[in-house]
Amino acid sequence: MHRQFSLDVSSPLFRTQGYVNGQWINVASTFPVLDPATGEEIAKVADCGPTEAKLAVDAAYKAFYSWKQYTAKERSVLLRKWYDLLTLNKEDLAKLITFECGKPMKESLGEIAYAASFLEWFSEEARRVYGDVVPSATKDRKILLMKQPVGVASIITPWNFPSAMITRKVGAALAAGCTVVVKPAEDTPLSALALAELAGQAGIPAGVFNVVPCSREKTPSVGTILCTDPLVRKVSFTGSTSTGKILLKQAADTVKRVSMELGGHAPFIVFDSADLDKAVAGAMNSKFRNSGQTCVCSNRFLVQSGIHDRFVEKLGKAMDTELRLGHGADPNTTQGPLINVRAAEKVEHQVQDAVSQGAKVLRGGKRLDGSFHQPTLLTDVTTHMLCTKEETFGPLLPVIRFNTEEEALAIANASDVGLAGYFFSQDVSQIWRVTENLEVGMVGVNEGLLSTPEASFGGVKQSGIGREGSKYGVDEYLDVKYMCFGGLTL
Repeated sequence: MHRQFSLDVSSPLFRTQGYVNGQWINVASTFPVLDPATGEEIAKVADCGPTEAKLAVDAAYKAFYSWKQYTAKERSVLLRKWYDLLTLNKEDLAKLITFECGKPMKESLGEIAYAASFLEWFSEEARRVYGDVVPSATKDRKILLMKQPVGVASIITPWNFPSAMITRKVGAALAAGCTVVVKPAEDTPLSALALAELAGQAGIPAGVFNVVPCSREKTPSVGTILCTDPLVRKVSFTGSTSTGKILLKQAADTVKRVSMELGGHAPFIVFDSADLDKAVAGAMNSKFRNSGQTCVCSNRFLVQSGIHDRFVEKLGKAMDTELRLGHGADPNTTQGPLINVRAAEKVEHQVQDAVSQGAKVLRGGKRLDGSFHQPTLLTDVTTHMLCTKEETFGPLLPVIRFNTEEEALAIANASDVGLAGYFFSQDVSQIWRVTENLEVGMVGVNEGLLSTPEASFGGVKQSGIGREGSKYGVDEYLDVKYMCFGGLTL
């Protein structure tokens, strides 16, 4: 972990200014972007404030009136060009993710492929925004339902997928004919700015895609503009439930459309009938991708008593052989740092809380230097422990033993959020029962990785509002207009 790595990215993609109306803009102050593996500064980025946010909104509003006039095919072609450029520049884009977010290069390359896939998908969906011709109850009129873009969309994104969370939203928005202002997370602005550079290269017109990076200190004032300005008609946010509630309140005064992809607390259930090797592989993928820092990461592992001991033994061995901590730029690394020291402290606190209440540490358990924490396996976990009550966002795997399907479902659903859920079973009837009764928006059955642009992404309860990806993703950026064509003689 002490080997030195340096960020080496081609200059056009290494951008540190704001991007408004097709221009790179300087502002009076900057904020540092740190490599979470070392704590060292890798860039100073423009610290945009409310003034720049308002400029971006105004630019997007002006551009909207020309962008919405583009034909669906014209928008499709530009999104496809943007997709091609992401694919062409995948190595440099992946390096930016690894150095500002911490994830291993293999995962960063996977994220760029995933990010690009949304531009590809929505370039295709742009041409499939269909309306309806509805049979009328009377002969003298025709009923048409048309779909039109809502307008300017504010896009507020998290640090854990600094490219893909932008393209998943922006691809849909641009396909629909909307224009956007993106506020990336303060930890990871470099990926967003590189996407802006490539958007310009692709020929996406000035004002259609704007990026206003800002520090943690300026985030509230910038966020207020993006959620309250009357020219903004849509807010899409991915992040914590607590922040989402604040943005919802701000958006309410001007009755904006909102999409919220908020916190998760995913259950991962292993039934007695499960294929144990597949269940262990699924657990490793679901828990330790991005060091446990994804909103669909499994957080609570429920294992039926008949196979509990064998599952835990196999899982411990898999952790021993497959997980290697280090800098994300080291090709041997599978587990990078957490995003910052606060994140590592949260995991440490949850481990200490669980151990104090009787949990056993089978693997890991220790906080390391800086933002690193050992991948940790706990058994004898109960639902009274903090790690089963709040999202961890780190490499902690707590195992709860259960006896019956009803007991597992009761524990899994005892949460005020419901984003993803996973279970392993070879009983077909049980698969249908559990899928229908899990209170989540996405279910992985005998599968630990489920995200794909073709499928809808979103949750129930306090995990959010709306869906991203799939054919439904574009609908979040469209209004339905009813046209009644009357006075006809037929």
